[in-house]
Amino acid sequence: MVLSKTMSVDHDWSELPPELLDTIVNKIIDLRDYLHFRAVCPSWRSSTPATPKNLPCQLPWLMLPKNQTNRRGFFNFVDNKVHFLNLPEASNNRRRCGSSHGWLIIVDESPSIFVINPLTKVTFDLPPVSQFPNVMNFNFYSVGREFTLRSPDGEVYARNLKEMRDSFIRKAVISSSPSRDPNFITMVILNGTGELAYCKNGEHSWKFIDDARFYDEDVIYFEGLFYAVHKSGEIAVCDVSGDSPSVSFIETPKQIGGDMQYLVKTNDDFLLVTRFLELDIGAAYHKLDVVYKTVEFCVFRLVLERPRCEWEEINSLGETMLFLGENSSLALLASDFPGCEGNRIYFTDDYCEANYDGVDGNHDLGYYNLADGSIEALSCCPRSSHSMLRWPPPIWFTPNPC
Repeated sequence: MVLSKTMSVDHDWSELPPELLDTIVNKIIDLRDYLHFRAVCPSWRSSTPATPKNLPCQLPWLMLPKNQTNRRGFFNFVDNKVHFLNLPEASNNRRRCGSSHGWLIIVDESPSIFVINPLTKVTFDLPPVSQFPNVMNFNFYSVGREFTLRSPDGEVYARNLKEMRDSFIRKAVISSSPSRDPNFITMVILNGTGELAYCKNGEHSWKFIDDARFYDEDVIYFEGLFYAVHKSGEIAVCDVSGDSPSVSFIETPKQIGGDMQYLVKTNDDFLLVTRFLELDIGAAYHKLDVVYKTVEFCVFRLVLERPRCEWEEINSLGETMLFLGENSSLALLASDFPGCEGNRIYFTDDYCEANYDGVDGNHDLGYYNLADGSIEALSCCPRSSHSMLRWPPPIWFTPNPC
């Protein structure tokens, strides 16, 4: 009779050859896995850069409203966990007005504007609010009337620091990650005037794109160009690479209905997403509670092959997930992220006065299932008209270590 012995072999994982480590790390697609890989041992850590260079776009986190400290919560809806980051740059006297490529665009009362990566704390200054073409004068000592502005029809009026911080810029996007591209460009949509303005990194003032006025529903960046959408669904294609902007148009039959439009670029198509809102009135905290709530989304695909461009309604997104709100509109494939489901639209509140400091109210956010038209809340923010959440509303943020 032959007896077999079970032999235990201790492996020294720190001795894996560099070429094998390279093979492993090049297959990592999740930032958390990359950080865990570097934490295994000193040799693994030294074999990889602190900042990964080839990770794909990460699943967005939801940046939650501020609390009384400098710590900000970021909610991962897949594992239902909140990650906290120390972020004094997003303090009480500042408002973020956009999120692109893992960077936040922040407006200060001072009145500076800057972009910041919450993970690395790297910042880049943008021209201040006082350097927009429609700002005639800024005087910090004219308390309550610090800004003098001129409207498109020539009316001159005054605004204070808080009003400019909260309501002058509606949305801002950047063309690329500033750490990777020192020539990044910032585009903003102004509130109420229909103006688009932009600046290149290092410039000291903002420029209007006069030919694209009123194409102010949403703006995205794709392959060197900004695409801005009109309420009717027409698109202005803005090339701002030269000394002055150049604008062309994609004309489509007018879209009728809906309250807001979003423009999204998927791997294959441009999508127009129409959002429908409904007024909801209730009583809470001994006062009237008036909020708008999302009730439906419709999705259209831009068809270019026909004699005339048009928006064709689609009934399914397949594996695609959309993330809409004050962030740069984003499309991702659910199959790239375990635990996610496609054919959903994840949305945040980016339209009502509750975006402004001092206004109470519910934040309208959740996800819309295109298959059956249902809307579900995210566990961090119950969908209730009587929940009093702090300012500002949550925003989608894509973790990016570079």
